[in-house]
Amino acid sequence: ERPRLPDPSLRGSGGFLPEVAGLFHKGHALMHPDPLTPYGNRPMVTPIVNAVNYEYASFEVLRQITEGEIDGYTYHRDDNPTVRAVEHRVAALEGAEDCIICTSGMAACTMVYLTYLHAGDHVIIFHDTYGANYKVSLILERLGVNITWLDADQADDIEALLRPDTRMIFLETPSNPLCKVIDIRAVRAAADKVGAMVVADNTFATPYHQNPLKLGAHLVIHSATKGLGGHNDLMAGVIAGTKKDYDELWFTRQAIGTTLDPHSAFLLARGLKTFDLRAQTMSQSAQAVAEHLEGHPKISRLIYPGLKSHPAHAAAARQMQRGFGGMMAFDVGDTQEDAKRFILNLKLIYHAVSLGATETLICIPYLTTMLYLPPERRTSFGVRENTIRLSLGIEPTQSILEDLDQALADL
Repeated sequence: ERPRLPDPSLRGSGGFLPEVAGLFHKGHALMHPDPLTPYGNRPMVTPIVNAVNYEYASFEVLRQITEGEIDGYTYHRDDNPTVRAVEHRVAALEGAEDCIICTSGMAACTMVYLTYLHAGDHVIIFHDTYGANYKVSLILERLGVNITWLDADQADDIEALLRPDTRMIFLETPSNPLCKVIDIRAVRAAADKVGAMVVADNTFATPYHQNPLKLGAHLVIHSATKGLGGHNDLMAGVIAGTKKDYDELWFTRQAIGTTLDPHSAFLLARGLKTFDLRAQTMSQSAQAVAEHLEGHPKISRLIYPGLKSHPAHAAAARQMQRGFGGMMAFDVGDTQEDAKRFILNLKLIYHAVSLGATETLICIPYLTTMLYLPPERRTSFGVRENTIRLSLGIEPTQSILEDLDQALADL
């Protein structure tokens, strides 16, 4: 059995039980397992613990750690104090019992699939998820997993697709890139009829606006590269759920070696300090931009959950809070050339992939984030060749509006 992890309540003992804490005396080479209390007080930033391995105070301590009697660290692939510290913080944001962090958002998705799916199982995945899930689905099919794809617009029909061997429903809401909204409670109610697990990707919404676990999801996933980190300088993935889920996912992470590096964990901890402020600013700007652009003669379609014109605005209002996030999609002109010309006209907004960053980012999903999909599949659930994805940053809203207006004026 793997070691138990530090109990935050044991402050002043470095996370160890009191009888073991005394082993870590002045001058000893061992590191405390809890970086938040290395000397009995708390540093203002999370320390970066670069250690790959840890010296044991004695064979008895080694036995206690490996048998799970006490908390401790042994090897980086197993765990890391810096990573563990930020896991606790993300778990609190999602209202989860625990959280496991890995090397990327797609690593998080893959860890979930590998942990809970077996050959012969059936999984339902919504088309309206990040495109790289399609590539992972090809691997899962080679391993004997049966996959049914469903358009988010047809979520109400999900019961007809359920089978006795359905083990998982994987969804994203609001979705990437079209900001479609799926009623998580309704999906959970359907999933319960066959005992399936509901996994929700919360990257677009972030825990500031939505907590899928409270709405019925069994697990929540994030690409922490995006809004949680928020500065275009780290890559990480998050899975939040119960302590039992943590144990099961920890086994997979340790086995395949997807533990996050401590420097990226430190950057994530730093990004979380301003997370609420950034999420609030992005959401307020997005609402203003969406209202400003709605009905613009050179924009043929605009999709933002905060607009009453959104087909699922009522569902978004029920399950989202404090706004509707910083993401939107819209079609510029009639052709892809119109969309390209619009982007090239921008002066403030950056033409780049990713999202949830301090800078406002824009891209054409058909040419970027959906390259993982065959061309015929990129448009099968509503994306068009002239569809734009806009991720609001923290620049002044008026500056963003002026940049969009001048770029559209030149079309």
